[in-house]
Amino acid sequence: MVKVFSYTENRDGILDYAPWYLGAEHRPVAVLDGRLQGAGVVALLEGVRDREQARLLIGQEIAVPAQALPALEEGEYYWSQLLGLAVENREGQRLGEAAGFLETGANDVLLVRDAAGREHLIPWSDGAILAVERAQGRILVDWQADW
Repeated sequence: MVKVFSYTENRDGILDYAPWYLGAEHRPVAVLDGRLQGAGVVALLEGVRDREQARLLIGQEIAVPAQALPALEEGEYYWSQLLGLAVENREGQRLGEAAGFLETGANDVLLVRDAAGREHLIPWSDGAILAVERAQGRILVDWQADW
């Protein structure tokens, strides 16, 4: 069994998708079994028979086919659709790119990283996120570079 840190809304929701595609090369792997365990999820993967094979998977991202995901309402997005988009403020100043998201309980937080590696944490809320313009490749925010 391998430990899985899932970005799905329900921790064990990742088990509803098959196959999984692992790592940058998106290597397909079958999920033979899985369950909630403690604060996370564990899964039995085809071809992973011992601790050493499981250790090789540490840090690997899990991808699933986009068509397997539920349809979203207007104005809803999967995080993966937003990663890499430019983040600009009202004044047209580019703050960086959407580099990740954090779940805080109250609301999600957008992690923005600029070219120098500096980071901004912007709450994903109506007051801070003005618009998502995927066709233009950007997220507009009510945020300043020095915040």
